[in-house]
Amino acid sequence: MTGTRPAGVGAAVAEAHRRGWAETLATVVRLTRDLDEAEDAVQEAFVSALATWPRTGVPRNPVAWITTTARRKALDRMRRRATLARKLPLLIVPDEPDERGERGEADGDMAARPHDDRLRLIFTCCHPAIAPQASVSLTLRLVCGLRVPEIARLFLVTESAMAARLTRAKKKIHEAGIPYRCPRGGELTERLPAVLAVISLLFTEGHTGTQGTTLTRPELLDQAIRLARLLTGLLPGESEVTGLLALLLLLDSRRAARVGPGGALVLLPDQDRSRWNAAAITEGRALVERALRTAHPAGTGPYALQAAIAALHAEAPTAADTDWRQIVALYDVLLAVRPSPVAALGRAVAVSMAAGPGAGLAELDRIAGDARFARYHRLDAARAQMLERLGRHTEAHAAYRRAADAARNTVERDFLTARADDTAPEP
Repeated sequence: MTGTRPAGVGAAVAEAHRRGWAETLATVVRLTRDLDEAEDAVQEAFVSALATWPRTGVPRNPVAWITTTARRKALDRMRRRATLARKLPLLIVPDEPDERGERGEADGDMAARPHDDRLRLIFTCCHPAIAPQASVSLTLRLVCGLRVPEIARLFLVTESAMAARLTRAKKKIHEAGIPYRCPRGGELTERLPAVLAVISLLFTEGHTGTQGTTLTRPELLDQAIRLARLLTGLLPGESEVTGLLALLLLLDSRRAARVGPGGALVLLPDQDRSRWNAAAITEGRALVERALRTAHPAGTGPYALQAAIAALHAEAPTAADTDWRQIVALYDVLLAVRPSPVAALGRAVAVSMAAGPGAGLAELDRIAGDARFARYHRLDAARAQMLERLGRHTEAHAAYRRAADAARNTVERDFLTARADDTAPEP
């Protein structure tokens, strides 16, 4: 134990929650085989930390303390409920190997290989009995520790709608008696799209936090990349798994250049490309090529396509050298494969760079009717940049102001506010 002052306990508990919630929950649910029981035990452990650490000091490894305490509380609950084994717990594992990790299967499925508790829990939550968006949302909440407002903003829905979705998903798991085990054979492939979506959205939240005082959340970025690497090792021949890892590496290669010395946001065209991670770019580009070679005969999947777009950015020595026409073409294919408002906005920005801001504005006008953009401030931010390039400063100022008012991330909001000030009409 250290001699940390009680005044720092609240911050230490918050940091432990941010960094350790997912790891702790995944560990405890492996013991309890019951998702609700595990979640209650973990929450009780954090409450215990708030009560204990002011007296004893913050442990040298707060997450380990939380995990040990949560396991102890879970075991206490299980001992108090002597009939638990006869009550059909929420998550049952028939003939499950013990915690030492012994394996008897040899069918090449996930259970026969090294695995990660969080990846196991992700596959559990992404059961086909649950609607895809609901399973992804639930996994982001329970396994990745994201809060309801953060998940709602990722899905461009209201907080109340997301809370209701999560409640329905947990109820479905309970009613279906979904087992906490590694999927086998075709089950793994069936759940893969939802698992890929979870990892992608986890990275998205880490890349630009929906709220907070820093642009990125490094622990989420690192977690997403690690999970993508585990999946790639598990399914080396899956083009979309390879494509996802490539995409994450290429996007994350810019991490150090995305903020200036004072912590201000730096847009992609203005970034110092010498600060990009060359090793990540080299690995990412090789993975893109592999993903495109091994793509399904029916066509390249959305993650491989997004990775190809990211690779074009990475290959350009300067912003002016970016092959925007090729990026527009890739967005056309991506929107045909998997339409989404975010991809449509990305295409509009690419059009503005390839054919001019006027063409980009026309694209924005075409897609702006999508109701989901009402909760997505980056459409107004993109519009403001195009208007500014056209010299329409009064309109740009208004668009920047709308975007700043809607942004919840402090770094983004400060950037947009500064741009609004720069384009404000003369008094």
